[in-house]
Amino acid sequence: MTRTSSVLRMLTLAVALCVTSTASASAAASRQGGISLETAPAPATLTNPTVPGTVAVLQKDGTAAAPASAPPEVQKAIWAANKIIGKPYIYGGGHRRFNDKGYDCSGTVSFALKGGNLVKTPLDSSSFMNWGEPGEGDWITVYAHSGHAFVVIAGLRLDTSASGDPSGNKGPRWRPALRDTKGFTPTHPESL
Repeated sequence: MTRTSSVLRMLTLAVALCVTSTASASAAASRQGGISLETAPAPATLTNPTVPGTVAVLQKDGTAAAPASAPPEVQKAIWAANKIIGKPYIYGGGHRRFNDKGYDCSGTVSFALKGGNLVKTPLDSSSFMNWGEPGEGDWITVYAHSGHAFVVIAGLRLDTSASGDPSGNKGPRWRPALRDTKGFTPTHPESL
């Protein structure tokens, strides 16, 4: 076996391990001495990734995978937020319209929540202090004060501030660590 074919075989195996396959497909692949990719997920699952369990996972590309056990509104909010990850920070961005060139803190939160059908219009950070139900939610919690807002969805923080993030990047990003919430008012969508 040449080095090239060996590398290709290893790459094929890695792809197959990432694909959820049925027992019959695995058995068929074993009988044929190869790897079956017939059960590969549709491309939509690649743009709306999920992971087992109840906690969202930050992926290498900066997007988040939604937990498979989360309610649909939570998954859709995560997938919506993924669409604006890496956009520039623009003060007032996302306030007049959901689709904008860049986003500020509350524009980012509004965009994600709109994806889950949890807000009808963009809100500013002060408005988020009185939005939804008071306190932390089981799946989604918005933290807001008069000057800033961010959201934690399925355990992962979506924020434009680099606070607690060693990268220092501003703008809409999933952040690997939670941040101090002192001085913020927590609210959440009803039943989430």
